[in-house]
Amino acid sequence: MFRLLLAAFASIAMMVSPAAAQSFLEGNFDDGIPTLEEVAGHRSGEQITRPEMVLRYMEALEEAAPDRMRIVEYATSWEGRPLVYAIITSAANMQRIDAIQAEMQRIADGGAPGPDSLPVTWLSYGVHGDEISPVDSSLVVAYHLLAAQGDELVDTILANSVVIIDPSQNPDGRARFTNSYYAQLGIAPSGNRYTAGHDQPWPGGRFNHYLFDLNRDWFALTQPETRGKVAAVRSWNPVVLVDSHEMGGDSTYFFPPSADPFNPYITAAQRERQGLLGRNMAAWMDRIGEPYYTREVFDAFYPGYGDTWPTLNGAIAMTFEQSSARGLVWERDNGEILTYGEGVRNNFITSLATAETVARNANLFLGDYAEYRRSAAAGAVGSGWFVIDLADRTWNAESLARRLVHQGIAVGRVAGPASACGRSYPEGYLSISMRQPSARLIRTLLDRDVQLPADFIQAQEDRRSSDLPHEIYDTTAWSVGQMSGLDITECSSAASGVAVSADAPLPNRADASGAFGIAVPWTDSGQVQLVARALQAGLRGRSTDTAFTVNGETFPRGSVVFTLAENGGSLDTLVELAREIGAETRPLASSWVDDGPNLGSDSFVLLQTPRIAMLWDGNISPLSAGASRYVIEQRFGLPVAPIRVDNVARAELGEFDVVLVTDSFGLPSAARSAIASFVNNGGVLVTYGNSLASFANGDDALFATQRETVLGGDPKEEEADGSSAPGVAFEDADDYREAILDQTRRPDTLPGALLNTVVDGENFLAAGYDGSAPTVFANGSLILTPLTLSDGVNVVRYAGPDDLVASGYVWDENRRQMAFKPYMIAQPNGRGLAIGFAHDPTVRGYLDGLDMLLANSVLIAPSRIR
Repeated sequence: MFRLLLAAFASIAMMVSPAAAQSFLEGNFDDGIPTLEEVAGHRSGEQITRPEMVLRYMEALEEAAPDRMRIVEYATSWEGRPLVYAIITSAANMQRIDAIQAEMQRIADGGAPGPDSLPVTWLSYGVHGDEISPVDSSLVVAYHLLAAQGDELVDTILANSVVIIDPSQNPDGRARFTNSYYAQLGIAPSGNRYTAGHDQPWPGGRFNHYLFDLNRDWFALTQPETRGKVAAVRSWNPVVLVDSHEMGGDSTYFFPPSADPFNPYITAAQRERQGLLGRNMAAWMDRIGEPYYTREVFDAFYPGYGDTWPTLNGAIAMTFEQSSARGLVWERDNGEILTYGEGVRNNFITSLATAETVARNANLFLGDYAEYRRSAAAGAVGSGWFVIDLADRTWNAESLARRLVHQGIAVGRVAGPASACGRSYPEGYLSISMRQPSARLIRTLLDRDVQLPADFIQAQEDRRSSDLPHEIYDTTAWSVGQMSGLDITECSSAASGVAVSADAPLPNRADASGAFGIAVPWTDSGQVQLVARALQAGLRGRSTDTAFTVNGETFPRGSVVFTLAENGGSLDTLVELAREIGAETRPLASSWVDDGPNLGSDSFVLLQTPRIAMLWDGNISPLSAGASRYVIEQRFGLPVAPIRVDNVARAELGEFDVVLVTDSFGLPSAARSAIASFVNNGGVLVTYGNSLASFANGDDALFATQRETVLGGDPKEEEADGSSAPGVAFEDADDYREAILDQTRRPDTLPGALLNTVVDGENFLAAGYDGSAPTVFANGSLILTPLTLSDGVNVVRYAGPDDLVASGYVWDENRRQMAFKPYMIAQPNGRGLAIGFAHDPTVRGYLDGLDMLLANSVLIAPSRIR
């Protein structure tokens, strides 16, 4: 049966001229391939397809064309939804699909393309759940590739390449969006931006279940959606990868080339291929008269993006950004009407154009990919080694090794004692050779500092000098070793060791109990999880705020002692938990110590499982709330009870030991007052960022700190008589510019950097950081004055100006102003304690090097203040 794909796009057809539509969407289509309307009950672009129906339609396509399409489930979301991708190619290619996949793996390992090699084009959609049109466009792409008959372009794509479609990367977020959108929908959708359909209830559909931005998680691998996706992409080694997004509805359409800055480990050839792909997309968009832009806003620097990470593995990866109707229709500020169908059409066109470019240039893309991988293994970016000490934060080091291996990076474990890099490693080390195909990704992740291009920095400084905003899209630092608090050294040679497996359990570091009990050293994230889970299992343990020494072995402050006497004569459960987690336990033969406090000292306190509540909804930042809940629940193993902001004033906060208030955009006075009462009555408040600043003001203030203005500025004061001002003389243009600047403004926002800190060596909240300062991520403009000794403790402060920046780029005035200012503060109030972090210690879930600071706050502090 002759069928027009145009007919499946009733809403789309109205948005293009008949001639333009005919040139792209008319054709013969196989009646045996079901349309979306036949399966879901609506045409493509008419409705926002729910995630369960997305999966059902993909299954229907596979059922209709099993010789050309195969579905693979690659992960399960937090809420139990399957994530799948579809392999689509010609019937002849599908018969040898395993051989094609193996051939791409051989090329990825450094081999040269052969006569039977076929490139893989990976098309992924909807990583943000409320970026809706890409998902529906993926269904159109799949249908078109399977149903089009006598279409030279489709025949070429299927014969000369393998196309993989990941239709919905974030089904949990999409479900949240579609549920809220359809719940408000009446007989006709409204395009007014202030109507309920365009005002998503908190937290919105962008995020996954744990409220993570999955487009920032590619190397951190904190979420199951990302871990599955990275494994799936690595199993196919695509030469081109598309990550299709949406942006604000008043924009047009973005596709590559990307904006500056580019990551320095992206090659010139890769940038050229972006141009090749972009020119073909431009030609397609021109044919329908659709405006677009390139080389603006969306850069390729941060390696956690869905375009940068694959690019650093050798692909040509790209971000697409379609203006979003964020529903079925959107009234643009210029008076134009944007429909959902238009977005579906545009994403379909750019997807097809991408697949076309790869298929018509198969050898070019295969050759480029092979050369990228081969040259890396040959030492193009270095031939040395990275060495990670296993003596400190062992659990974090082993966990990082597995994250690296999961990304295709070979890591070896060398048993101690061993020597490398001119030093001794008593406990052994992990080694990463630069002579492997993933060397450019290795450098990006493990270098202490990946520098922005000098000309780009100068351009940003020039913009700031002209009072224009900077153009850095995301953080400038992500050194994974520093973020995990690890000692990493780069040197010319090291032993390769025994290969680490991504899925292997962490090494067993658990010793059986001694005659008296077991000590759990307070040294890393694994130890935190062990103590938390042991307490929930009903075990009794005591934490020390002072180090102690037994038989020549020193246990740092924060260490927890579990005795046989207090635990029914058996600690087998503790040892079993330690072996499961990969945590360390040490036997204690008696309560006698060579140095430091005995168990009966006031330095030890009996721990209890904390009851933790956190503010939820309202003006709370979803990203901050989600990351904190993830770290506490998934890394520590402690449950968190969310309380909606509007309910805080009437909630029984006394039923909890800790209230966590993550970063926010403002708190109601009733909520602040209720939390202040909770603290004064013996509770622990843990708060971050702007929420901390809010608790430093007003009648219910819990912190004697202040937010600083810009360096050299003055706090805003109202003049008693505003009718006059002191006379001044401007000597030059600099004086004039200084006069017109708002001296009460906040410091310029930092795009993100890793900063060195100094800890208070006496306070229990800094336990686990003796002898070394954590590295802290900073983002935003919040700089606080330190607490006075009479008010509280500056538990962690930033280092001095010359030592402040560990990685990334920081404006000079911010560097000078942030030096010596507090990062973590604690202030007693009544019978309770308020603990504040200037910046979120859980950001993106990848700062496991700061886990113990948060654990000291939520796990240890409640027992310390009782």
